[in-house]
Parts: sequence; C-alpha cells; structure tokens
Amino acid sequence: MPKKQFYRNQAESIIKKLELRKMEGYYCETKEEAKAKFLELVGTDRKSICYGGSMTIDELGLKEAVEAAGHDLIRRENYQTPEEKKECKAKQATADIFMTSTNAITLDGELVNIDGAGSRVWLMIYGPETVIVVAGMNKVVTDVESGIERIRNFAAPPNTVRLNCDTPCAKTGRCGNCLNNTICCTTTVTRASRVPGRIKVILVGEELGY
Repeated sequence: MPKKQFYRNQAESIIKKLELRKMEGYYCETKEEAKAKFLELVGTDRKSICYGGSMTIDELGLKEAVEAAGHDLIRRENYQTPEEKKECKAKQATADIFMTSTNAITLDGELVNIDGAGSRVWLMIYGPETVIVVAGMNKVVTDVESGIERIRNFAAPPNTVRLNCDTPCAKTGRCGNCLNNTICCTTTVTRASRVPGRIKVILVGEELGY
C-alpha cells in the first residue's frame, strides 16, 4: 500500500539521521514486528526493566511481554508510600533498560517530549544503560517547533482526559497554555546520545499512542 511504503521511506530517512546523532534506529511495519524487535534488543539474559507512562507501551503489551520472557519489570504502581516511591526511583535509576515512547520525533531524528512529573524524560536523559523508544509513525513531525505544537494540541489533551485532569485542554481539546494542574511542566529535546547506541528507536508503521 502507498501509505506503508511512504512510512518505510520516511523511517529509513529518519534512521540515517538517528545514526548521525549516535542513536540506533529500526523500522517495523506492524505492532507484532515491533514487539519482536523490542524483545530481540532486550536479549535473553535476565534484565531489570523500567518504563515511563506510555499508551504505546500499553498498546503493544510490552510490560507483559518482558515479564513473560523472564525479565525483572519494575512496576511503579506497586510502590505507593513515599518511602516505596523513593525506593522505586533508585531502582529505576540503576535499571538495565528503560522502555518508553516519545511524544514526537522530527524528520531530523530529534526526540521531543513534554512531561509533568518528569518520570519519563529523566530516565531518557540519565540512568539506565539502555533506552528503547517505540513510536508509531503518527509521531513524526517536521521540526522541534511542530513537535511541541503536536504535543500541546494532539497528545496532551487526550492524556488529560484519560487522567481526569482539570485543565482547559481536557474540556476544549486544544492547549490553553495553563499553569494550574498542568501536565506540561518540562520540555526536552534529545538531539543526540552522549553514549553511542544507548538510545535505540523502533519506528512502527502504524498509529500508536497519542
């Protein structure tokens, strides 16, 4: 199909840009291929794996997949008290692998994200030895500015609805540039990996997440 070929062509161009930024890139046409590629990158040796809040990760069933493969998944919802949450952060910081998606990826291979608490972006930046990013081709944007625009108006609003947030975008479906109860607190642009190959990006030829 023309759209599938377009996705492949676009992904191959992005992967070349990722290589220049010392990040590894892969393209999978389907969700099933993406899950298999993810498990291949994780490997068979037992790993400790943490994750960021991600509808893409949930849609692919990656949490269940890594547990079924015998890996140690750090399920953050199991840590409830302040002491337990502190313990969870320490485990996440020293985990072997962090799995996440990205709010947007530019045609030049930059990863653009906006976080509330920072539970995704801090682990992308520093901590786990390996970061595996899985993103549908619906996340592709032309540049950083359009990435921020996409996040504010197409990713954050449905997330605020899902999380029952009292924000303008939850009511109107578009960014209200709010400060009260906002989930848009920190904006990051990953333009390169300091450690070659630490960040691995799996692009998927389907629409995934927000």
